[in-house]
Amino acid sequence: MASFIIVFCLLFSAASAASSFRPKALVLPISRDPSTLQYRINLTQRTPPINIPLTLDLGGPFLWVDCDKNYISTTYRSARCNSAQCSLANSKSCGTCNAPPRPGCNNNTCGLFPENPFINTATSGELASDVIRITSTDGSNPGPVVKVPNFLFSCAPTSLLKGLSKSVQGIAGLGSTKISPPSQFSSAFSFARKFAICLPSLSEGGNGALFFGDGPYKFFFETDLVSLLTFTPLVTNHVSTGATSFAGEPSSEYFIKVNQLRINNKVVPINKPLLSIDSKGNGGTKLSTTIPYTLMQTSIYKSFINVFVNELRITNVTIVKTIAPFNVCVDPSTFPASRGTDGVPWINFELDGASQAWTLIGGNSFVRVNKDVSCLGIMDGGEKPRTSIVIGGLQLEDNLVQVDMAKSRIGFSSSLRISRTSCSMFNFTSIA
Repeated sequence: MASFIIVFCLLFSAASAASSFRPKALVLPISRDPSTLQYRINLTQRTPPINIPLTLDLGGPFLWVDCDKNYISTTYRSARCNSAQCSLANSKSCGTCNAPPRPGCNNNTCGLFPENPFINTATSGELASDVIRITSTDGSNPGPVVKVPNFLFSCAPTSLLKGLSKSVQGIAGLGSTKISPPSQFSSAFSFARKFAICLPSLSEGGNGALFFGDGPYKFFFETDLVSLLTFTPLVTNHVSTGATSFAGEPSSEYFIKVNQLRINNKVVPINKPLLSIDSKGNGGTKLSTTIPYTLMQTSIYKSFINVFVNELRITNVTIVKTIAPFNVCVDPSTFPASRGTDGVPWINFELDGASQAWTLIGGNSFVRVNKDVSCLGIMDGGEKPRTSIVIGGLQLEDNLVQVDMAKSRIGFSSSLRISRTSCSMFNFTSIA
């Protein structure tokens, strides 16, 4: 509790001095890069302000940006060793820099370890703060731009950008830490410690939406998507899953407890211990925006495929030769004429404590490889993966997912296409 009082004091006074307007929520568009399948946002940072393209990492511990190349700002401040900022960030290092002072290279500053999950690499980086500007929302439309002058982030070298989308300058980690953007924004503006992602799909086109704060989350049809959410408790993995970690450090990623998988109400046989996290941090189920397709431990995957293919054959969909890296491919022209991909087997995740299953329809299962072939976007994750089920980007698209950090729970809407809407239907053009 004391740590959140610290961040509140660091951020609140500056944020309130900037404007008398107190937003209840903030919003950013989410785009999808078709070449890398990464999800992207733009944050406005620095003085003078510039747009910073960032790759979205749902479970990443904090925001980091490349400070080596063209970082120019009169409001950049490095975090001094033993300062409140270092304590809040749980920094484990204090360093010096042998080069001339610049953003990312200062003496007597504390450091973090920014990581790039796409190349499974971490490096050292200077903890710093700078101005962030972001659009507010009433849940239906964008509102006035507000700013947080002392927003904490980590610098990183240009080399850590390897594997990221073209022009991206860092990663926005939304994980469960005290300096992740959801934590900092909620402290700066005193709104709920919640955020929601609604990832766009290639089939629908357009941008999705990232909300900081509580709903309503209303799209063009004025439906508050909060009413569609089914909640399940978040599960803490007490062993870090990051590229670098320290003893006793928990994972910043979001884990849930899956009790059962069903396909068209047919149970998928699973070795149940795989669905729980063991004392070494292995097993369980987590959500990820950094892998495009869901990964399942080999025995789970084989059971899943067996049931799924049997159900697929009942629909008379023609199974065709596979195209790497996929293992099940079909002729899309044989999908049920009236429903397309929605007519193929539905996948139900039965979640711990949830009032109903989280449902994935065909659009969240199949990838259009070419005009003649669609393939199942669920993959074999290997015999001994760190996490038994990793729910990837395709399966999260056109679903509203709300993370309630204060209540340690997560809500799923199921596919918005069932409700005849999509993540690309938020109104980013009209001002509230």
